[in-house]
Amino acid sequence: MGSSLTFGQKLGGGFAITVAFAALILVVAIYALRSAVESKDKVIDLNARNLADAGQLSSDVEGASSSARGFLLTKDEAYIGRLNQRRDAAVNDLKELRANSNTDSERRAVAELTRLYAGLNDAVDKVIAERRTAADLTAVVKTFEDVVQPAKDKISLELQSFVADQEKLVADGKKSSTEAASLAINMMIAVGVLAVVFASGLGFLLTRSLGTRIGTAVNHVQSSSAELQAASNQQATGARQQSSAMTEITTTISELLATSKQIAESAQRVAHLADQASGSARGGDGAVQKGQEAVAQIKRQMDLIVNHMLELGRRSQQIGGIAEIITELAEQTNILAINATIEAAGAGEAGKRFGVVADEIRKLADRVGGSAKEAKGLIDETRQAVNTTVMATEGGAKAVEAGARQFGDVAESFRQIAELVRTSNEAVREIELSTKQQSSAVQQVNGAVAEVAQSSRETEASTTQTLQTASQLATLARDLAQFIRAEKAA
Repeated sequence: MGSSLTFGQKLGGGFAITVAFAALILVVAIYALRSAVESKDKVIDLNARNLADAGQLSSDVEGASSSARGFLLTKDEAYIGRLNQRRDAAVNDLKELRANSNTDSERRAVAELTRLYAGLNDAVDKVIAERRTAADLTAVVKTFEDVVQPAKDKISLELQSFVADQEKLVADGKKSSTEAASLAINMMIAVGVLAVVFASGLGFLLTRSLGTRIGTAVNHVQSSSAELQAASNQQATGARQQSSAMTEITTTISELLATSKQIAESAQRVAHLADQASGSARGGDGAVQKGQEAVAQIKRQMDLIVNHMLELGRRSQQIGGIAEIITELAEQTNILAINATIEAAGAGEAGKRFGVVADEIRKLADRVGGSAKEAKGLIDETRQAVNTTVMATEGGAKAVEAGARQFGDVAESFRQIAELVRTSNEAVREIELSTKQQSSAVQQVNGAVAEVAQSSRETEASTTQTLQTASQLATLARDLAQFIRAEKAA
């Protein structure tokens, strides 16, 4: 039955058995490693954590005791705050220990620790209350030593017992992990030795079968390799000729493509220049429009100035009329003052004071009349300046209006230039698009020819590789034939 199997079936069977041994080794290794990891995780996750929590609980209990002692010595309320913080931390430690306990002995130990810690807190609260009300520190300290210290010592003893149990569990877990790992190593060694022995026997049998089958196939390979060499020589010659022709065509099309690209680039530069010219024309048109708007604004301002100047002239005339009225009043007041002076002189001693007042009124009337004449002169000068300004402003307004008309003509010229540039730009765009289409078509043709040339080169390379492979195959066939003959002679 064994002789009816092919070499591939034998090789596959041997490979399957080898894979089975490898899978068995893998299963044994996974089982042993999983056991070791579980033991390690148990030690790390539970026992080691319990040890850490027990140490932290011991530290918190000691810290709470120190804070209570500090309050008894100093009566500083800050120690009470630290005491409460330590108590909260100790409560959290006990919760962690209770959550991580997975055996009855651990649960009993945590329950005992909780009970002892509650008793310790009651003793500390009692001593603190006594310290708040009593003045004798010696009595308070004695109470602390008699009540608090024994309770703390009990907790310490219980923690030491708990830590000893956890350390024993850690040591047992380490020992279990080591035993599991040792067992896995021994099993893997045994399975590995068995696999090596089986692979050695299988290799010997397959080698003998392979030598017999290779000897039969070598003769066929030698005859086939000779035929393959002849066909490869003919195919390589044709591929080289085709590759040479494709190379010449590719060179010609590449030159045509370069020329098309140059034309397209030139058209693109011309289009870019046309865009710049169009942009400049639009910018000039915008600048002229802005200038025209500015001139119109200046004209409006000039009209406002003329109106204000005319209004100022009217106001000046009104002020001149008022100044004339003031001058007439001053003259009338002067005449009345002179008459009053005359009447005062005729009255004798009784009219002297009235004469002095009349003289002062006459002087005041003279000053008012002089000031009114000066004001009238200034008003006349202002009126003349306003008239001159109005005439100059009207001339400026006419000049601004003429400039606005000229700006309109310039703006129309810029619009015509922009229209001509836009038309030229459209023509250049059409030329550029046509050139790009031509360049794209040439590039597609070039790509197709390049693909054909590449295919020819690949065919030539493949043919050369086939020829080399045929030569190597012939050489290998001769070597195998010599090897098989040597094995048979031996």
